[in-house]
Amino acid sequence: MCRFLAYRGSPILINELLYEPRNSLINQSFAAREREEPLNGDGFGIGWYNPEVSIEPAVFVSITPAWNNRNLRYLAKKLKTPCLFAHVRAATASDVSEASCHPFQFNEMLMMHNGDIGGFAHIKRTIQNRLSDTVFNWLKGHTDSEHFFALFLDKVIARGRFIEPAGILEALEETVGDICELQRKAHIDEPNYLNVAITDGWSIVALRCTTDADGDADTLYYSEGSRFTCESGICRMQQAEASERAVLVVSEKLTDVRSDWKEIPVNHALIVREDLNCCVSPLQSISTGLPARPAKPSPG
Repeated sequence: MCRFLAYRGSPILINELLYEPRNSLINQSFAAREREEPLNGDGFGIGWYNPEVSIEPAVFVSITPAWNNRNLRYLAKKLKTPCLFAHVRAATASDVSEASCHPFQFNEMLMMHNGDIGGFAHIKRTIQNRLSDTVFNWLKGHTDSEHFFALFLDKVIARGRFIEPAGILEALEETVGDICELQRKAHIDEPNYLNVAITDGWSIVALRCTTDADGDADTLYYSEGSRFTCESGICRMQQAEASERAVLVVSEKLTDVRSDWKEIPVNHALIVREDLNCCVSPLQSISTGLPARPAKPSPG
């Protein structure tokens, strides 16, 4: 499993998100609090947007541990962005390579994943056979995450390049449904754990999804306010000015201020619209075949 962070709001120094919080994503790369294995040292990646330069994001990935990458530390203190995706990786069955590091990028879209597709090795070839030539030729790595994104991309391309967040969510649900269908045909009983985030630089759609019979799912939270600030080592999501908006979506709460964080319920989606208003809704069983489950109490 892995850990990730997504941000949309006023331009912010990447350092304030990756390094300064008490439970920063960098800390989670070697001491994650909310998973059994605390180490996420099999590479990392960041994707960020500069709308004045391009609608497509810049991406920097490395197979070195995030906590020990000098270039990342230097860049984080110099780059400001209104939209950031960041991910630290714990490899499962796939290799450790730059092609396997999240976030994955296609045109203006970024995607990252925390979790696992059950029995992926047995449906990998079938997934590839479903892909268009465009998406198949884009595919670079061997991870279940990138193959999930590839299936999703063909659904997005069929809808037109620029689609609303509701259309992104619909395509994500259909992708989950396709994975479940392939697993049933292959008689795979292993569950899926699909915490997924997608952005086009303006909106964000995030899923907290599982097919585990016990409803166990990896943690996923969000925080919304006027802006996220770090001053003298104290980080908070401020609620001061109505004219400003900021949203964070995280695998683990970055701070110990419990009131700043809301848990996304299991088998629900969070939509962060372009105006940065948030909406949480259950995944549609007609698309995914998955029951919606209530959120578990947040850990201490």
